[in-house]
Amino acid sequence: MDEMETSSAEDSLIARYFRPLATDPGAFDLGDDAAVLQARGADIVVTTDAIVEGVHFLPDDPPDSIARKALRVNLSDLAAKGASPAGFVLTLALRTPEDSWLAPFARGLGEDAALFGCPLLGGDTVSTPGPLMVSITAFGRVATGRMVHRSGAKPGDRVVVTGTIGDAALGLAILKGGTAATALADDAAARQMLVGRYRLPQPRSALATAVCDFAHAAMDLSDGLAGDLAKLCEASGVSAVIDAQSIPLSAAAATLRARGSVGIEAIVSGGDDYEILCAISENHFEAFAQAARAAGVTVTSIGSIIAGASVPRLLDGQGREIALRHRAYSHF
Repeated sequence: MDEMETSSAEDSLIARYFRPLATDPGAFDLGDDAAVLQARGADIVVTTDAIVEGVHFLPDDPPDSIARKALRVNLSDLAAKGASPAGFVLTLALRTPEDSWLAPFARGLGEDAALFGCPLLGGDTVSTPGPLMVSITAFGRVATGRMVHRSGAKPGDRVVVTGTIGDAALGLAILKGGTAATALADDAAARQMLVGRYRLPQPRSALATAVCDFAHAAMDLSDGLAGDLAKLCEASGVSAVIDAQSIPLSAAAATLRARGSVGIEAIVSGGDDYEILCAISENHFEAFAQAARAAGVTVTSIGSIIAGASVPRLLDGQGREIALRHRAYSHF
């Protein structure tokens, strides 16, 4: 944290809640104006994401889950680049520094920093009259020249995703009392699972090496499968065809879709999945799938990269294109 501009109250806040998280020697116990991150013969990959109250989390979400989400959405980006976590800096904008909120926030952040091997290196705390905001910049290491870009997908590649798609958007709908909440009123376990997927992303850090070894292109899914696939294809100068029936769904999402409570558009455009989307060549797919199984991560082939510049197409079971009014979550 920036010691040069801190007040004594901020010094106390930093020392109490965040200095114990600064376990890397290069953080200097948060006692300097900057940190040192050793490259160790690798490229340093940098990514940043902010989460804002009312946009990425709700005002009554548990503080520890907010902290974990803030870190994990950044770790998800690193994994999609084939990078292993190295450390992070934190900017925290608070209305009031209340112990009842900061203590569980710092505990959750510290537990995840240890779990994923990504220590706190520094940052800043500021006061705000507006919504609470947590911004994290995370650093990772990848072998020199080996970071996986959005560009690089080639015609004939398989389009592959990790995990299941659409759960987080459904979890948010449940928290907001939408139709998903009504449809699952008799299934508390399903509601809890979907809400958990919204509040607590699962970064696929264990798959980073396999992504680096086998993916022609990759990115994490933050704004919805349909929209993020379009971004990957545009960066690669290609298009794609996706089989809607192949998109992996959780049991809860499949139930909602079967009941007609949610359509495919909500599943592929809702955002907050934080899974990995990648393009894998046909002759490397089985090796990638085997590496994923060893890492304990489920991967599914959902379509193909094709030549062209058209928007990726989503096809139903009869091969007919499914029209989408909305492809992605948009902040603006």
